[in-house]
Amino acid sequence: MTASALVTGASRGIGLGVATRLAQQGYGLTITARDPERLEKVAAQLREAGAAEVLPVAADLADADTGARLVAAHGEAFGTMKALVLNAGVGTAGNIADFPAHRLDKTIAVNLTAPFALLQAALPLLRAGAAQDPGRGAKVVALSSITGAYAEAGLAAYGATKAALMSLIETLNAEESGSGVTGSAIAPAYVDTDMSDWIKDRIPAEQMLEVNDVVELVDALLKLSSRAVLPKLVLSRAGASLYGA
Repeated sequence: MTASALVTGASRGIGLGVATRLAQQGYGLTITARDPERLEKVAAQLREAGAAEVLPVAADLADADTGARLVAAHGEAFGTMKALVLNAGVGTAGNIADFPAHRLDKTIAVNLTAPFALLQAALPLLRAGAAQDPGRGAKVVALSSITGAYAEAGLAAYGATKAALMSLIETLNAEESGSGVTGSAIAPAYVDTDMSDWIKDRIPAEQMLEVNDVVELVDALLKLSSRAVLPKLVLSRAGASLYGA
């Protein structure tokens, strides 16, 4: 049976890079992002790249029922799940003293509540995927941030949600790795994507990590045996402090 993956935030940046790599390997893909028109174009590109099948599902991860809807669509199309890539997120800066409550709610909804709901809904499909391939198992890869590992002024809300995401993955391993479902959180510093445009006047794009740096790590993680658990990887920028994005 064709291996399948669900990738969130797949229409650009890291998510698009990961989805393209998986398409080149013949995966069946469920991809999601908010813009339906862009998502359809990306789906066509992924089919051309070699994906066995591509199911585009436009969705806003801030909506509470999105996780269950995405997983149900994937299950109907593919039956099992080999990989869940939790890439979608929102980045927002601001000091604790005056950070707006509505922005905190949105950050938590997209960066933590949605991944939790997706993971919870996907576990039966992931267990089924692991049972089909006991040697490799099924994988969950979550895109966290270096700010989730090392706190940085002005990024309290973002960093807190990314730290929680790493904790979620560690707990997943404690609960599910014995059954072949393992997880890894990748915590990079600034990556040269649209999401980092706001700080490129201070950190030029050519000093940021490349999207492919993260894609290579995701690819390697998905190839590990079911015996291996790598809970988190922190990826810093050359020439920068480990303790800063």
